[in-house]
Amino acid sequence: MVKLNKIYTRTGDDGTTGLGTRERRMKSDLRIAAFGTVDEANACIGMARVHTSRHDPEIDAMLARIQNDLFDLGADLATPDTGVKPDFEPLRIVQSQVDRLERDIDALNANLAPLKSFVLPGGSPAAAALHLARTVARRAERLMVELQGRPEELVGEEALRYINRVSDFLFVASRAVNDNGARDVLWVPGQNR
Repeated sequence: MVKLNKIYTRTGDDGTTGLGTRERRMKSDLRIAAFGTVDEANACIGMARVHTSRHDPEIDAMLARIQNDLFDLGADLATPDTGVKPDFEPLRIVQSQVDRLERDIDALNANLAPLKSFVLPGGSPAAAALHLARTVARRAERLMVELQGRPEELVGEEALRYINRVSDFLFVASRAVNDNGARDVLWVPGQNR
C-alpha cells in the first residue's frame, strides 16, 4: 500500500523524476510524458464522473474501475522492464483487465443504434466530458506506441491493448449517456461550405 506523509520531497527540483526502478529521468522524457498523459486521461474521467455519478450509476461504476486501472497502467509504465529482476513484483496491466473492459464495451454498445456518420463531441455535458477523456486517452496511446518503438524502451502488450480499449469504451459510453445515441451530434461532411 502506498503511504504518503509528505507531498513535496524537493527531489524533482532539478527537473528529474524517479521511476519505480529508482532510476531518475528528465521530466520531459517520453516515458514520463506517457504516464503523465495517462494521469491526465484519468483526471478527465474524474470530471466526466461529476455528471455520470448522479444520472448513470452503471456507467459511473465502470468509469471508477477504469480510473483505478489507469493508476495500475501508470505504475506499469513507471516501472520499465529492464531485463533485470527487481526486488519487488512490478504492477502490470493483465489480460483480464482488457477482457473486462471489452465486456463493458459490448454491454453498452448492445443498446446503441449503428452509426451512419461520425459523432461530434457534445450532446450532453457527460458525453462532452467523456469525449474529452477519449481524446486524451488516444494521446496517451500514441505516446505509449512511440515509446514502444524505441529499442531500449519496453511497453507491455496488455498495457497497449488496455489503453486502446479505454478510448473505445469512452466513445461508446459517450453515446450511451447521450440517451443511447439519440442526442448524438452527427458530423455532416461539407455542411458549411
